[in-house]
Amino acid sequence: MSDRDRRRADAVYEALLQRQGERWVQPRVERTRRVLELLDDPQKTYRVVHVTGTNGKTSTSRMIESLVRAHGLRTGLFTSPHLERFTERIMIDGEPIDDTAVADAWDEIVPFVDIVDAELASEDDAPLTFFELLTVLAFVAFADAPIDVLVLEVGMGGSWDSTNTADGDVAVFAPIDVDHADRLGGTIREIATVKSGIIKDGAAVVSAKQDAAAEAVLRQAAAAHHASIAFEGQEFGLAEQRLAVGGQQITVRGLAATYPDEYLPLYGGHQGFNAALAIAAVESLVGGGTQAIAPDVLAEGLGSVTSPGRLQLVGAAPTVLVDAAHNPHGARALVTALRESFDFDEWGVVLGVLSDKDAAGIVAAIAPIAAHVFATTPDSDRAEDADAIADLAEGHDVRVSVHRDLAEAADAAREWAAASDRRAVIIAGSVVLAGEALALAASEDWKGGWNQ
Repeated sequence: MSDRDRRRADAVYEALLQRQGERWVQPRVERTRRVLELLDDPQKTYRVVHVTGTNGKTSTSRMIESLVRAHGLRTGLFTSPHLERFTERIMIDGEPIDDTAVADAWDEIVPFVDIVDAELASEDDAPLTFFELLTVLAFVAFADAPIDVLVLEVGMGGSWDSTNTADGDVAVFAPIDVDHADRLGGTIREIATVKSGIIKDGAAVVSAKQDAAAEAVLRQAAAAHHASIAFEGQEFGLAEQRLAVGGQQITVRGLAATYPDEYLPLYGGHQGFNAALAIAAVESLVGGGTQAIAPDVLAEGLGSVTSPGRLQLVGAAPTVLVDAAHNPHGARALVTALRESFDFDEWGVVLGVLSDKDAAGIVAAIAPIAAHVFATTPDSDRAEDADAIADLAEGHDVRVSVHRDLAEAADAAREWAAASDRRAVIIAGSVVLAGEALALAASEDWKGGWNQ
């Protein structure tokens, strides 16, 4: 791709950043719908698998996309947030959208954005936001590609999220827990009610095992929309998993068949459950839940799955892993995965959290495995102060040091870990920090040191 194309794409991102940010949300999905109507509803030109939940939805989305692509279908994948560059959010056939395509799609939508912004201004309403416009941009780019199936991750919640302008043939629910309580509600029932809004008439619904309150809400919503519904642990599930080199071997009881001894190149027991959910979703999409996935298709789809920033190995001697783990539920899953998948006595945790997250809950979840916390500050105006993270860790009697940025914290952690072959490092607490870590590990200045 030429420098000119990259500049055009970067200009699109700069234009998006001038808008209200991703954290600025309100129940106004009709504004996104208005732009899409003016564009002749590009989101209706392909089938859609719509994915929501509190944790695991990005990994599950990536697995679904890989399995659908293995069927020979052209895929789109829309996820958020990005780790390094915004084009990662709009994937076509497993690759980030190219710069020319994203810039051309932007040129298509700008005239209609101006129309809707003017309408909003006349109603004394705020202009279209970053995420509303990113969603429209993605829908247009996918229609232009064109794709056969879009795997669509919800930005926040469900019913009023801008992605809910698409009608999902399959609605997928990863585990629901308390997060974004200020916007979605303070109880699991309230949060599940908002998320259940992605269920459309006649759709197929597949869900991870849920709290009883969430399950009741999802069942009620499915019944109201005459949608079928299947739950992990009941209609399908993970039957067996065991460690393997570079990941795990899993046996999944699907909706249509049992799939024994499949290789999944991801660490963490939770990823096995995500895979079972993804398989059920693809069975529902491709075969209506009654047709088994062909063995070679399943092997290709699962075997090529990646999940950047999720228990990703970025360094050796000493071992360095990166995991987003940006809320307590994710942090608990991380701790379980480290215990089950790795044989180290001590973990050094490079920890940086955003101020709008439950830092106390994250620290409490990680403290049991942390021999030393290297507190730092993600490169974000929403970052929690490193000293505040250190204070929380000290409250759990964990050894702590404070570092001005990730590079300094990672240096200190790697030096600490290098003192013993029974030590390793995990960088966690924020998607922003995970993105920084991946960029740092790939940089020329650090490549030799991170990958000895």
